[in-house]
Formats: sequence, C-alpha cells, structure tokens
Amino acid sequence: MIKILIADDHPIIREGLKQIIAEIPDMAVADEASNGQEVLDKVWKNDYDVVLLDISMPGRSGLDILKQLKNQRPKLPVLVLSVHPEEQYAVRVLRAGASGYLTKENASDELITAIRKVSQGRKYVSSTLAEKLASDIGIDVQNPLHKTLSDREYQVLRLIASGKAVKQIASELFLSVKTVSTYRSRILEKMQMKSTAELIRYALKNQLVD
Repeated sequence: MIKILIADDHPIIREGLKQIIAEIPDMAVADEASNGQEVLDKVWKNDYDVVLLDISMPGRSGLDILKQLKNQRPKLPVLVLSVHPEEQYAVRVLRAGASGYLTKENASDELITAIRKVSQGRKYVSSTLAEKLASDIGIDVQNPLHKTLSDREYQVLRLIASGKAVKQIASELFLSVKTVSTYRSRILEKMQMKSTAELIRYALKNQLVD
C-alpha cells in the first residue's frame, strides 16, 4: 500500500485528489496538511511513501518547505503540485530535490502515474518538460538571466513583476522592507538591469508571472 500525505491549503483540492486516489486499490491518503509547518510536523512524526506538496501554500515558501523536507527525510519522494506552468517552477523544484512536478491542470489525468513512478524511486516529469530538460543540458551559455537568481531572489522577482510594492512583498514573505530592497538590488545587478520596469518587461516576456 502506498501511503500518501496530501499538502494543500485548499480543502476542495485536497478532496479532489482524495477522490482520484480512493479509486486505486494499492494507494491510500494517510494524512492531510494545510500549511508548510503542518507538513514538516507530520513528516517528522509519521511514515509516508509519497508527499503531494502544493508549492504555493501560505506562509513560508514552498521551495523552503521542500528543502527542509528533503533534509528531514532525504529518501521520501515529494511530488510537487502547482497552479504555475512548468516553465515557471519545474526545474527549480527538481533541483531542490522534488521527485516530480505536476500542474494542477493535468493532475486528474497524470496523478496516479506520477505517484506510482515517484514511489518507485523514479522521477516524474511531463514529456514537454523532459524535452526541455534534455535540450538545456550543456547549454549554459544560452541560459536565460533569471536562472542565475537564487530561489528567494526568483520569488521576489515574480512578486515584483506581478505589480506588488516592496512593503507588500515584505509582508507576504515575512521579511523586512530593507531585506526585500536588498534582494531587488541584487536581482537588478545579476540581471544587468537598471529599473523595476525592465524587470517587469523581462518577466512578462519570459512568462514568469501568471
């Protein structure tokens, strides 16, 4: 029996995932969590075969939670679920230790295959993403500028590009305004840009925001 922890802050999404899994005889939803801290607590106390992790829960960044999960339980497969298209987050979560990446849009069709694959210690990516990953190997020269950013810098870039002010970003990420301003300066420097307007244009052009 494959025991699964579902981590998502939307009860309706959790219910939908449970219904899909309920039809499979050798899989069971052993537990649910609605925020990152709950995920970490439950994984610390219990044994699961797979964690389904929403990358966009309130509070700490989903990438932070993923990294901590992999520190706590390095061998536990984590399948990331996200509303964000693959090109925005998939490569980052795989680098951070996830066993797979699945958009919520495709979850109903691909969820069972993905769970089965990661529970066997394999990676799960869509055929489109597999192609992209293969074409990226060894072409560092052509890597886009945003690939040079750390996960936190990338997160701040996306929030800036979505039109949020520094104060709003600070509040959302539980950081000081000064820290967010420092991140913004670093992002501009790494991406060789001079203004927020340039960052926004770049993010829109590269489809980094929904």
